[in-house]
Amino acid sequence: MIDMRSHRDDSWNKGDDHRGWILGAEQLAWLKRELAASRATWKVIAADLPIGLISLDAVALGDGPPDRREHEIADLLASIKRAGVRNIVWLTADMHYTAAHYYDPGKAQFQDFEPFWEFVSGPLHAGTWGPGELDNTFGPVAMYQNGCSAAQGDNLAPCFGLQFFGRVDIDGASGVMTVTLKDVDNRDLWSVDIEPRPQTRPAVVAQHS
Repeated sequence: MIDMRSHRDDSWNKGDDHRGWILGAEQLAWLKRELAASRATWKVIAADLPIGLISLDAVALGDGPPDRREHEIADLLASIKRAGVRNIVWLTADMHYTAAHYYDPGKAQFQDFEPFWEFVSGPLHAGTWGPGELDNTFGPVAMYQNGCSAAQGDNLAPCFGLQFFGRVDIDGASGVMTVTLKDVDNRDLWSVDIEPRPQTRPAVVAQHS
């Protein structure tokens, strides 16, 4: 688990300066060190905030090369690549809908990283929003997203059923990770199987709707 709220700067991520922080120097150094040292098949980063969804209180500012808080994320992703760390998966919430993002350096403004997945899911009992806008700095592609529609409007009450959570399973024999996005009634909405091996393209066994 990383803390992206306690250490962030107080600028609301406004683009009036070329540096910002959201992890803090001490936590960033710790995360780099522990990821490089880990011998686990999967390195799962549970984060407060998503990386590529534009939000003044998160990381992404909008299309373009890294700026403000994005510099720390670029530094982290590049260090992961240099250390040869594989099988990184990010799990987060905060945005009040559910989505699966595949980060592709071939589609990114900043390209010094290995591809990875980020899964966003929530809320469990709060207003639901519509899917947010993605920033191309790190090349996220929305493979799936589900939230309230434009006609329904943002902050839709929980009684409408658009409440979400995710489930992660790892097969003991193959090591394949299955991530399933679900609704409040435990119905499977979408899932993906990810193979634990180095890759330059997403190692997807299957996607299910």
